[in-house]
Amino acid sequence: NTAMKKAMKASPMKAKAMKAMKVMKKQKAVSKIARGKLAKNAVFKGKKEKTSTGLKKSDLMKSKTGRVVTKKQHAKGKALFQKYAQRWLDAVMKARKELGIKGFCAIGGKNAQGKALYAKAKAFYAEA
Repeated sequence: NTAMKKAMKASPMKAKAMKAMKVMKKQKAVSKIARGKLAKNAVFKGKKEKTSTGLKKSDLMKSKTGRVVTKKQHAKGKALFQKYAQRWLDAVMKARKELGIKGFCAIGGKNAQGKALYAKAKAFYAEA
C-alpha cells in the first residue's frame, strides 16, 4: 500500500501537447483615399493622398476664413462676387459715406436713415 503511494507521488502528471502556432495574417493596407466630412482637410494636411472624388493637395487651398476649399471653388466664388455683389457693395459704401453713416444701419430699415441709405444705394447702383 505504501509502495503504491510512493509510486503515485513520484510520477508527475503528463503535460498537454502544445498546439501548433497559427500563421499571422497579413495586415490590411491603410487606405490612401480620404473619405468623410474632413476628407479635404486630411489631404491638405498630407495624411491621405487624395479624396474620394480624386482631389489632390495641389487642387486644394485654405480660404480666408480657414476652410480647406478647392482652388476651382475659390476662383468661382471670387468671380461670382465680382459679377453680382461688388457693384452693390460699392454703391452701399458710397451711399454710407455721402450720408455720413457710421456704425450699424439696416439698409431699408424701419427708420428714416435706413430708408435714405437704401434709396441712395439704389441710385448709385443704377448709375454704375
